[in-house]
Amino acid sequence: MNLLVTGGCGFIGSNFIEHVIDKKRICKLVNVDCLSYAGALENTTSFYKHPKYIFEKYNLSNYGHVYDTFYKHDITHVVHLAAETHVDNSISNADVFLEANVLGTHNLIKSALKFKIKRFHHVSTDEVYGHLNKGDKKFSEDTPYDPRNPYSASKAASDFLVRSYFHTHNLPMTISNCSNNYGPNQHKEKFIPTVIDSLLNGALIPVYGKGDNIRDWIYVKDHCKALWKILTNGKRGETYLVGADCEKTNLEIIYEICKILGKEPDDFISFVQDRKGHDFRYAIDHDKISKNLKWKPSVNLGKGLRETIKHYEEKPS
Repeated sequence: MNLLVTGGCGFIGSNFIEHVIDKKRICKLVNVDCLSYAGALENTTSFYKHPKYIFEKYNLSNYGHVYDTFYKHDITHVVHLAAETHVDNSISNADVFLEANVLGTHNLIKSALKFKIKRFHHVSTDEVYGHLNKGDKKFSEDTPYDPRNPYSASKAASDFLVRSYFHTHNLPMTISNCSNNYGPNQHKEKFIPTVIDSLLNGALIPVYGKGDNIRDWIYVKDHCKALWKILTNGKRGETYLVGADCEKTNLEIIYEICKILGKEPDDFISFVQDRKGHDFRYAIDHDKISKNLKWKPSVNLGKGLRETIKHYEEKPS
């Protein structure tokens, strides 16, 4: 396997490379990352000297560079993680989201077809399904798409592109839609790093609305294990939802982190105006991947948060 990972200097990408690079099936691992604000070379320090590892810096919107990577390295498998992901940024300026998430994905697909790769795995998000209310059934692979902000709309578009190439060109693809990740190397703009950074530095934690929005939280290393399962054993043309059965409100997450750090939540919480079109609840039914690929989450929230806090204490975000 000559594996191309896109976005490997980012949060999930760097954790995924660290998880798989020593596997015997991998002969070569090429990381393509444009090093936007969300990607950092320091996230690759655990493997950047690895003999299998190759790094190339460019934007996936440049088809010539994408083509050259497939040609030079005889790419056989792709895990496509590179994406613009911050909802607030997409609301203020969606252009970069369309370029990265739609055009970048299309350039990869074209090269994957040209070089007849064995598997193209596209990493998406649960946000393409819209949101849930309390009591609603969890998202499943059969849930209709209903994106509610430019970020999730751009990810939905990329999902549809990948699926369309499976049906029209027999692209050997799989897709996964995952719930909210947390863990080492996550950018400080995201919720849990913001909470930890605020508490470590004595700053207020900005909390949208009443703090009652609910997310299904998964530790990033559990997600990486799921991605490898899908890449190596997933059925072509199939979608797999990945979650951790860990629904928590934003306030509950803050309380958990404060408890670990010995802080008083009321001293740090600052309620701010709610985000436009703020999705209320996400929840994942991961029955399909658990039954068909024998995957299940293994890290509970307490352990995952302690590991995450330790990372940011040793390497401030």
